[in-house]
This record gives sequence, C-alpha cells and structure tokens, in this order.
Amino acid sequence: MLKLCKLITHPTWRMLQVMYSNQVQISNLTLVNSPSWNVHPIYSSDIIIQHLTIIAPIDSPNTDGIDPDSCTNTRIEDSFVVSGDDCIAVKSGWDEYGIKFNMPTKNLVIRRFTCISPDSATIALGSEMSGGIEDVRAESITAINTQSAVGRGAYVKDIYVRNMTISTMKYVFWMIGSYGQHPDPGFDPKAIPIIKGINYKDIVADNVTYSARLEGIKNDPFTDICISNVNIKLTEKPKELQWNCTDVQGVTNRVTPVPCNLLPQKEIDCPFPEARLPIEDVQLKTYSVTGYFS
Repeated sequence: MLKLCKLITHPTWRMLQVMYSNQVQISNLTLVNSPSWNVHPIYSSDIIIQHLTIIAPIDSPNTDGIDPDSCTNTRIEDSFVVSGDDCIAVKSGWDEYGIKFNMPTKNLVIRRFTCISPDSATIALGSEMSGGIEDVRAESITAINTQSAVGRGAYVKDIYVRNMTISTMKYVFWMIGSYGQHPDPGFDPKAIPIIKGINYKDIVADNVTYSARLEGIKNDPFTDICISNVNIKLTEKPKELQWNCTDVQGVTNRVTPVPCNLLPQKEIDCPFPEARLPIEDVQLKTYSVTGYFS
C-alpha cells in the first residue's frame, strides 16, 4: 500500500470516493464540476450506483464520471453523465502496483446509461487494468472503448455489450494495445495483457467517421472478438479506410460497413449471458431522515 501512495505526486481530489467497503448504495445525487473523478469506488464489493446526474465541462480533462476500481459485484444504472473524459472508466490498478495488489474488477453490470463526452469514451476498460477486468455486461448505452498497453499485465476478458444507440461518434469500436502511459520506470515490459472474449451485438449508429480502430499488441493479439447485427451509417464525408485492424482475431455477422479481413463473416449471434449476476436482483434500500442538520 505504501508503494501505491508513491504514485500521488499532487492532490487528486475525488468528489466521492468509497474505499474498502461492502454493501454500498449511491443514488439520487447530482454532482457538478468536480476537480477530478466524480465517483470512485475502490477495493469494494456489492455496490449499487443508481439515478446519478454528473456534469462537468466537456473540455475538462480527468473528470471521469464513475470509476469502479478493483471492485466486485457492481451495478450502475439509470444515470446521466456529461464529461470531458470517460463517462465510466473500469480500472484495477496500474502496472506493477496493480499486478502485486491483484484485485480485479469483475461482475459489473451497466445498463440504461447516457453519456455525453465528445473526446472520450462512454465506457473505457482500462487503461489501468493490471489487476484484471472480467465479466462486464453493458446494455442500453452508447459506446465502448478498450485501452491497454504493454507493461500492464493481467487481462480483460468476458465483456458483453448489446443494445447500443450511437450518434455522432468518431469511432464505434476502439480497442487499442498501445496506450503506453506508465506510473514510473519500474513497470515490467514483459508483462503482456491478455485481451479476449469481447462481444458486441445489436448496435445502431449514425453520423460516424470511422467504423473501427482495432489495434492489438504485436505477437499478442486480441482474440475471440465477436461483433454481430451492427448497422453503421457514416458522415457525409467519411474516411476511406473504415476498419483499421491489426493484431486482432475474431468473427462478425450482419455488420455494415463490411469489416476487415481479420474479422471474417460467420453465421453467428454473439453471446450475452442469460444467467443474471446476483447484484442485478439486489433491491436498493431507502431510508428517511428527519431533523435539523447544521
């Protein structure tokens, strides 16, 4: 833990941070103009985040909306975020520190979520993901963005996304393995992340510049990518190369524009788990408080 503290070279104020906690409920709040990340649950479990409105200037960096970080069993739903950075950023530690602490983010449900962030992602997986990210289920959202890098280690796997409506985006799909920021020179360049089992289905998009930028890591490709039932309508002046793919492996079905050769067509419907995670059925508790507070 002391080594983690060395990463902080200047104050990084969070609007709301919850650490080493379980059975957490955050609901019916409006958060405005945070100096940094807005909601940051970390090293916690059994979390419900519901009915939040988060507003930050769209030109303000590092004002992430909700950042589940090394958390298990989290549900984020029915919320609205305007941000100059990622609306949701899923994290699990940075480079050698995250590898040593070894606490993944897993069993995460995101649904009925609206994001406005012109230069960032609706949902980013990483880039700080060295403890691992596993079993993320997102539906009724707008876009998703996956970032990783050599030196991260760990994994991002079993990601399921469906029912997305996208309007006016640079990329519909963006997965990149060269997001190369590191906390210090002590990272292990041989710690190669594993990215596999990324599934997208039932997506409608309009006014898009590029369909996809999918860049894995040389000699360590992103694998088991599945994209099905996707209809992308382009801007009036789209880029000629719509699918920019390197070091990725997977399949597609019923996708327009036609994907790259590394994602050949196959008669398949990408999976989305039917079995519900336990956190999906937990009811939000309500409390009433009377009295005067000063």
